[in-house]
Amino acid sequence: MASTNSFQPSSLPADARRIVVVGTTGSGKTFLARLLAQRLGVDYVEMDALHWEPNWTPAPRDVFRERVAEAVEGESWVADGNYRVVRDIVWPRATTLVWLEYPLRLIMWRLFWRTLRRGIRKEQLWNGNQERFATQFFTRDSLFLWALGSHPRHRKEYPELFEQTEYSHLAVVRLRSPKAAERWLSGLSMQN
Repeated sequence: MASTNSFQPSSLPADARRIVVVGTTGSGKTFLARLLAQRLGVDYVEMDALHWEPNWTPAPRDVFRERVAEAVEGESWVADGNYRVVRDIVWPRATTLVWLEYPLRLIMWRLFWRTLRRGIRKEQLWNGNQERFATQFFTRDSLFLWALGSHPRHRKEYPELFEQTEYSHLAVVRLRSPKAAERWLSGLSMQN
């Protein structure tokens, strides 16, 4: 099968029934995926909600894989997340992949404000978890450290993955700025 990968922000292919949104933590995957699922009228799958147990305990690997497999069984969905451990489940089922490839400085800025907002508001995340200001800014578990490490890895790894035969079926939409994402998403509302 010839690769259908496309690295240009464009409209969704007609057969875009299962979409995965990826990008560095803090890039806005969840926000875009929720909007996209709403706009398309399909189920939204938040992989973080399937991964995290109470007290920031990761679900056992087999439990997480089972949850994700069940969540992406349907014919139409939008999922968000970069979890390598379930890539072999999600990506082969997906028809389209949206990559938020934003500059690191923008991601860090967004992550800072998101962390601050969540801390001040004491926002409940998955299974009652809350981000703690001290954890995010002063420990090895910091999302800022995670973003610093994962951003360059994604920039190298994703294009290599898109070239692999098992992912050649994916239509890839590569968005490099929030403005590009906004334009792309607003263009979809005119089509669908």
